[in-house]
Amino acid sequence: MSLPAHIGWVSILSLLLAGVSGAAPTPSVIVLFADDLGYGDLGCYGATAYATPNLDRLANEGVRFTDFYVSSPVCSASRVALLTGCYHERVGISGALGPASPIGIHPDETTLAELCRGKGYATAAVGKWHLGRPEPFLPLQHGFDSFLGLPYSNDMWPHHPGVKHLSPEERLKRWPPLPLLEGNQVVDEEVTPQDQRLLTRSYTARAVDFLREKRDHPFFLYLAYSMPHVPLFVSPEAEGKSGAGLYGDVIREIDDSVGEVLDTLVKEGIDDNTLVLFTSDNGPWLSYGKHAGSSGGLREGKGTCWEGGIRVPFLARWPGKIPAGRIVREPAMTIDVFPTVARLLGAELPKRRIDGQDLWPLLTAQPGAKSPHDSLFFYFLSNELQAMRSGDWKLILPHKYRSFEGKSGRDDGIPVEYESKDAGLELYHLVDDPGERKDLAAQQPQLVEKLLEKVEVMRQDLGDRLTSRQGNGIRPHGGTPQGRKS
Repeated sequence: MSLPAHIGWVSILSLLLAGVSGAAPTPSVIVLFADDLGYGDLGCYGATAYATPNLDRLANEGVRFTDFYVSSPVCSASRVALLTGCYHERVGISGALGPASPIGIHPDETTLAELCRGKGYATAAVGKWHLGRPEPFLPLQHGFDSFLGLPYSNDMWPHHPGVKHLSPEERLKRWPPLPLLEGNQVVDEEVTPQDQRLLTRSYTARAVDFLREKRDHPFFLYLAYSMPHVPLFVSPEAEGKSGAGLYGDVIREIDDSVGEVLDTLVKEGIDDNTLVLFTSDNGPWLSYGKHAGSSGGLREGKGTCWEGGIRVPFLARWPGKIPAGRIVREPAMTIDVFPTVARLLGAELPKRRIDGQDLWPLLTAQPGAKSPHDSLFFYFLSNELQAMRSGDWKLILPHKYRSFEGKSGRDDGIPVEYESKDAGLELYHLVDDPGERKDLAAQQPQLVEKLLEKVEVMRQDLGDRLTSRQGNGIRPHGGTPQGRKS
């Protein structure tokens, strides 16, 4: 019997053994994580100004979720939730950690990479990290065999628009040079604008090399794009490709990257045994105008717990296992990726409590499959519980928020100021009103009281600074032996 050269003998052996035992082989896993990508930024979610053929292919060959969420509408908090399966408040990380922040993931927390490595998987992180800059908090100390990327957001550098008016000396007092890391080591002490143009292509090349190298071995790849977080940059090859300006070019380059990843899986003969997931860390940064994405008609954007800040695209593909072309309208969250992968790998969940639930019944269209969550909760800033969703209903809790409604952004990458507004106790039916325009709290007082009972349970568990609740289920972040970030 002759075999295609690209099919590795280890893969063939594993398939034969699986057939003998009657057990399905565990899949390799790829998580593609965009930064500040809006709900309306992909063709399969309604974008029309530019094309996203590869991400649309991912949707057409797999499943697309319409009501998928992040736990918080900002970088570090959102990322720790994805990688630990916990609400970010549970593991003590909130907001976006700056270059000088002394904290990060606690060593006792189990990451998705550690889960996979515990089952013999090769693991790699490529792209943006943003879960702690000191060495104890970098990827190699949290389950990844290799890492190439930025330790935090690509705007945390001396070219930040907030310091452009200052002298170079004063800029460096606010933001240090942006480094590129290989493992724990700095390999480029000062990432320049020209370097940023090549970030997406460099990340993609590293990811493809990893896939080729590990084609005969189960693997977990975490490819976290730095874009479309501002400042926006594209390679010379991608410039002008979208026909929709710089933002469109950035999305097209990410789409091209996804295409390269999918094509590599096919070429290496591992496509049928690789689970590919794509999502974003939060909604669009609307104050950046034409350098920001689209909320797809949802209310507000990044930095708020309105739908535009927390509802994000989610695509999942595993040929032969996940039915193609399906749409799931049940609520789910990034915290659910961890237990879903654990199930597929046959891995035990951590002894420490996690909050995510297994999405496999939803992914595979099992009869009667529903959201595994009775309720989802949304925290922002430092321990502010601002909203929750239960079924089709969303309850907004009183809080201050930044609003961009009715404002127009610029076209040069310089942000416009937000307006501060006050949210009241508000109730929305998200199926009928995804844009959160018709407050039904006055018409549904009993439902509001029922949802507030669920809120109170969460306040006892994870606290709420707005009501002076401490929470008894919060664990410390790394960097402090006891307690948590204030």
